[in-house]
Amino acid sequence: MIGAKLRELRSAQGMTLRGLASETGLSPTLLSQVERGVTEPSLKTLRALATVFGQSVSTLFEEPIPMLVHVSRPGQRSRISSPAGHIQYERLTPGNGQLEVLRGTLKPGECSSDEPWSHEAVECVYVLFGELTVTVGKQTLAVVSGEAITIDSSQPHKYSNNTVEKVEFLVSVTPPTP
Repeated sequence: MIGAKLRELRSAQGMTLRGLASETGLSPTLLSQVERGVTEPSLKTLRALATVFGQSVSTLFEEPIPMLVHVSRPGQRSRISSPAGHIQYERLTPGNGQLEVLRGTLKPGECSSDEPWSHEAVECVYVLFGELTVTVGKQTLAVVSGEAITIDSSQPHKYSNNTVEKVEFLVSVTPPTP
C-alpha cells in the first residue's frame, strides 16, 4: 500500500527515483525497495517523503477511513520504524491526520534512537507492562506498568529499556507530524 502510493505521488510529480532520492537525501535503492514493498519505510524516511510531497505522514500513505468505526486487528496493522530504526511500531489507528496511536516494544537494552530528537506534537505514552525510561531534555523518568506520561514532543526525547525485561507501551501522538 505504501509503495503503490509513493509510486503514484512520484509519477504525478514527474519525478524519477533518482530525482526523489536527491530531494530527500535517501538512496534510490531504498526508495525502489519501498515502492516494490520489499522493505517498510522508517519514520525518518516517511518524514523526508512527506516533506517533499507537502503532506503529513499519516495522510501521505493512507487512504482516508471514515471515523465512524475502525477496528484494528492483530496481523493486519501496518508497521513503521522509529527515526533511527531502533524500534518498530505497530499502527493501531487509521491515518486521519489528527491522531496516531502506536504500540511499541523494547527488549532489554534497546532504545528508540541513539540521540533524543524532537518534532511538533504532543505525545502520551502509556506503559502496558515493564518499565520505560523516558528522556525529555535533561530529565530522565521511569514510567512503569499502568502509568502514563505526556510530553511536549518539541523537546528532544527518546524511549529506552534499561531493565532486564521487555517493556510494551502505547504512544498517542497528536497531530501526527511529518
